[in-house]
Parts: sequence; structure tokens; C-alpha cells
Amino acid sequence: ALIQTVLIITAHLADSLPRPVSLPVSFGAPDLWTAQRDGQVRLRMGESGVAAEPPATVNQVFASAVERFGSCTAFGWKDGEAWKVMNYREYYQQCRTAAKGFLKLGLERCHGVGILGFNSPEWFMADIGAILAGGFAVGIYTTNSPEACQYVAENCQANVLVVENNKQLQKILQVHDQLPHLKAIIQYKDALKDKLPNLYTWEEFMQLGREEPDTQLDEILASQKPNQCCTLIYTSGTTGHPKGVMLSHDNLTWTALSTGRTVCLTDADQSQEIVVSYLPLSHVAAQMVDIWITMRVGGATYFAQPDALKGSLANTLREVRPTAFMGVPRVWEKMQEKMKAIGAKSSTVRRRVASWAKDVGLQTNMMKMERYPLNYRLAKRLVFQKVRKALGLDRCTRCYTGAAPITRDTLEFFLSLDIPVYELYGMSESTGPHTISLSDAFRLTSCGKVIGGCQTKICNPDAEGNGEICFWGRHVFMGYLNMPDKTEEALDKDGWLHSGDLGKHDEQDFLFITGRIKELIITAGGENIPPVPIEDAVKEAIPLISNAMLIGDKRKFLSMLLTVKCHIDGETGAPEDELTPEAVEICRKMGSNVTRVSDIAGGRDRLVTAAIQEGINRVNEQATSNAQRIQKWIVLEKDFSITGGELGPTMKLKRPVVMKMYKEQIENFYKEVATPISEVKRVCIVVNALML
Repeated sequence: ALIQTVLIITAHLADSLPRPVSLPVSFGAPDLWTAQRDGQVRLRMGESGVAAEPPATVNQVFASAVERFGSCTAFGWKDGEAWKVMNYREYYQQCRTAAKGFLKLGLERCHGVGILGFNSPEWFMADIGAILAGGFAVGIYTTNSPEACQYVAENCQANVLVVENNKQLQKILQVHDQLPHLKAIIQYKDALKDKLPNLYTWEEFMQLGREEPDTQLDEILASQKPNQCCTLIYTSGTTGHPKGVMLSHDNLTWTALSTGRTVCLTDADQSQEIVVSYLPLSHVAAQMVDIWITMRVGGATYFAQPDALKGSLANTLREVRPTAFMGVPRVWEKMQEKMKAIGAKSSTVRRRVASWAKDVGLQTNMMKMERYPLNYRLAKRLVFQKVRKALGLDRCTRCYTGAAPITRDTLEFFLSLDIPVYELYGMSESTGPHTISLSDAFRLTSCGKVIGGCQTKICNPDAEGNGEICFWGRHVFMGYLNMPDKTEEALDKDGWLHSGDLGKHDEQDFLFITGRIKELIITAGGENIPPVPIEDAVKEAIPLISNAMLIGDKRKFLSMLLTVKCHIDGETGAPEDELTPEAVEICRKMGSNVTRVSDIAGGRDRLVTAAIQEGINRVNEQATSNAQRIQKWIVLEKDFSITGGELGPTMKLKRPVVMKMYKEQIENFYKEVATPISEVKRVCIVVNALML
């Protein structure tokens, strides 16, 4: 197999990318995984197709992009009211300058450069500059506490930390004395409030790089290999300390190549792809879309404002008009809620036209007709084109969702507006995508088919075909930094990555996610219950509900925590007490005049409580067994949020955190109320014991 690999690489020497330093092929060849920061791995080369493409380092791919797309816009950012841009040739030089600056500050090989801030040109340059300099690019979530920042920085042995502003700087200063490897801090936005030793502005840092010769950097670049680590993605750490996912040069460059080909992106010399960067760059999905896939095709990335998820994203989308857009489920849900609220204020005629058009749109897309009927063309002209333009998606041919489950209701809502939202699926350990839905390969609630050059295996399937989803391909990570035991848990002896997710294939190989092993509820009666389908069913049956979390592990019956849709503070992102207009309207239809969460929480409003119970009853009627019926529930005083700690950076529910936060409410579900009969039984047991 190793000889075949060498022959395949040799056959591709005509490729536009320069051939990298040869990988070892002797008996001392690397294994498929490593937990060592300076380790190398054996690449999972295929015999043909995209899996057999020659490996390449980040620098080789970037240099090739400059050669092909040098004068094309690489990214744009807002300066006041005007957009400024930088082309690929300038972008590459700036990244080299940043790399030399890091080396001047003392960045050592295989040590981290932590980046703590919102998406920006400086974020990109720091990330790629760290890689070019032979270090690890390490994104740190902006919502992290000082202690969480300290853990990541120390775990990756960060020599340099790049922070956005004084707010993020203060987090680092609080734990500065616990970071023995730290040599410098760089602040890339706003003026420094205090001049401290080894604290630099972005301009001061870049000036250091401009003054350095290219010699040392070029030597490092020549020594880099595709099978070495260059980036660390830290998991959210909901069940313990975050794990540092080691991604190699080949993980990044090959996954970007395969994904771009799978979704049929166009190169910039034909028609430039445009994306908006707003999701946290510390997450692998954002990095893959905004940096690596875009670089592969010479696309342009435009940076949203820091308050994007608090409301300004809509304006950015209308200004930039992306050709592809990735949104986590909550982003699509927020769009849906906003559009429903606007629709509720429209005239009767407009509402009827919109309703008719949505019916036509949903039916047409669901039927996948080869020839669109006349009523579809009319609906497109009257409604769909206007909706797309209002959303800033009039040029967007690819809308995606991932990172967390999305409800069927939201998918059908956008499908009815002729905006198919394609689900994709993957994880940090697979460098992002593993399966993707496409315009010609699309099934509602499926996350599509495997990307080119990769394989999926369903491990130990049950009678219905459900089993653990396992991955194989060049996108599979190197290992967890300094955690060989955790790495061996994730990768089996044959090298398959075990996702921890439950899923199944249909007859056409579309993948459907049916649950998560660690989230699987095993009742006291021994029944295995995946919570997500039941939670989604409740949210679909009761549109008032924002979040639902099923409880019942090792319990006699199922219960549920519910939150209702409310306004979100534009500055802090914290949930407020005031209901959204849509929620108020829903309550009106229930016969209630409530306007606040506090009017509903804890069963305070009799009419709303009764309506929610009716919805729960409808869900229970569809249950496959009595064990899957929801027996008790409660509406909480506030919605889940990132700031509250219940949701992760991509809006994924942190179940262990919620369990701890609402322990009292959960325990109340399972308190047994003493009855006269049970009291008599208790007395009899005591009497019998005394007689014995």
C-alpha cells in the first residue's frame, strides 16, 4: 500500500502545486495518529480521485492561490461606512510579515499563538502567520472566562496571545502569572489603555515583522510537511476540560479541496465566490468556510460587525450579497421569527399572496419537478425574488446549516420561500464537513452524502439500521494534544473515527442523524431514548417554545424543561423578560394577553399552560412506547443563551450545564408525594420490622 501511495504521488507531479517534502515510507513510517505536538502521522491516501491528490502545506496552497488569483479580492472589512479590500498578493505578504513578527517575539516551533477576538483581517493574518512561522494557530472563544482562556493558552504552550481589545486583554492579564510560556501580547483593535511590558499594538507588531529578514521564515517553510500539526481546535469542554484537536496541514488543505469540489464552487478566474464571516473563528466550521475553502477557489470573505448575531448581520448580508452562506440553526430560526413578525403586520391581501406563494414553493421543491409549473414562476416573481433580496441572499446559490440540530419546521419554512437550506454534518475531529446536502442530492432532515474521498461506516447497527457513525478520510484529525488515551477512545485500531453520534443511511445513502450516544437517555426501566427527536417534536407542536430539554436518564419517567421565545438584549445577548411579537401573537390565539416570560413561567398563566399541555399531549400520541411519553414539564424563568452558559458558541445545548443549573426544578419532577396508602405501607413495614 505504501508503494502504491508513492506511485500515486509521483503520477501527480504535473499538478500546479509544488511537491512537498517526501513523507517517510520505511518501516519507521508514522502511525495514523499522534498526541505529541511535534509528531507526524501517516496520511490516509486513496488510490484514485480526490483522495489521491498530492498532499500540500498551507504555504504551498497559499502561494498557489497568489499565483492564480493574486489581484483578486481576498477579503473586505468595514471602515466606518465604507468597505475596504485587500487582494491575495497583499494578503500573503501581510501573513509573511506577521509570521516574521511572531518569530521576532520568540515563537518556538510547535508552540501556540492564541487568538481571542471577533473575526477580522488581523484574525486571519495572525492565524496563518502563526502557521507559516511553524507554530500552532489556536482560536479562543471570546465568551471564555479568564480561567478557560488560561487553560487553553497553557495547554498549547502559547508564546504569544493576540487579543481584540481591552476587554479581552483584561482576561489575559488576570491569569498572566499562570502562563509561563507567554512572551508577548498583541492587541489588534482600539488604543492601548496602559503601556505594559511585552504588550504591542498591531502596528507595532507588524513593524517588527517588516524589519526582519526572510531567511529564517523561508527555512521554516521549507522544512514543513503536510503530515505535521499546524492548528489546534479546542472542543467546547461541556463534559470536562476542552481537548486540543490537532489538525495537520493536509487536514486543512485537502478538506478544503474536497469540499470545494463536492459543492462545485467556481474559481475566481471564472466567477468569484463571496462569503460573510461572522461565526466564531475558533470553531472549525467558520475557519473552513471563511479561510481555507475560500482560499482554494480564490473567493472573497467579507467581515461582519461584532454585533452580527445581535442584529447587524442582516445589514451586512444585504450589502455584501454572498454567493454562499453558512448559518447555525439559531440564525435561520431568528430569520424565520423576524419574517413571521413582519408578515403578521402585513395587509390581508399581502398575507394571502405570501401564503399562496409559500404553498407553491414548498410543493414545488418537495416534488423536485423537472419543469417548474406556471404558478411557481409567478410566485417566484411576486414573492421569492423579493424575499431573497430583502435577506441579502439574491445571489446566494448555496445556503447551509450545521453545528447543531435544526427543526423540520424551519427547513420547511425556508423551502416554502424557495430557499433550500442544505444540512451538513461533521465535527472538529473531521476538520469540519463529512457529509453535505447538495441541490441535486437533497432530502429534508438528512445531512446529505459523504464528501469526495471519504467514507462512512455505521457501527453495530440495530434492527432499524441505527448505529454509531464512523468516519474515514484525509480529513480525520491527528489526535488530541497530550491526550493519547482520549485519542485512542476516538480512533479504533483500524483508524476509523468514532463520532459518538447515532445515525442511519436510507436506500440511497443519505445520512440521517438520530441521536447522540452520550446524550442517549436510558430510563430506569432500561429503555434507550434519543432526546433530540422528541425535543424537536415539542418545538414543532408548540411554536411558542424556544428551547426544550428532555430529562429522564436513570429516572422512572420523562420530564422536560421548556423556555419561550423572548427578546434578546442587543448588547449582551442575554434573554429578556419581554416576549417576541410572534410569541405574543401565539398567546393571543391561546386566549391569553400575556406579554412577558414571567407571566408564563412556572405555570402562572392558566390558558398558556393548558395550550402547552395540549401540544405535549399531541407529541405523546406519536410516542412509540409509554416510556417515551413526557409526564411532567415546566416553563423556566428565562431562555437559554450563550451568556447564561446553557448554550455553546454555536448555540448547541450544553446538557450537563443545564442539568446542574436547574437541579432543583428537575428534582421536583421526581419527588414522590406521600399518599394515605403509601403512608399505611410505610407504617406496616416499620411494624413488621419491629416484630422481627
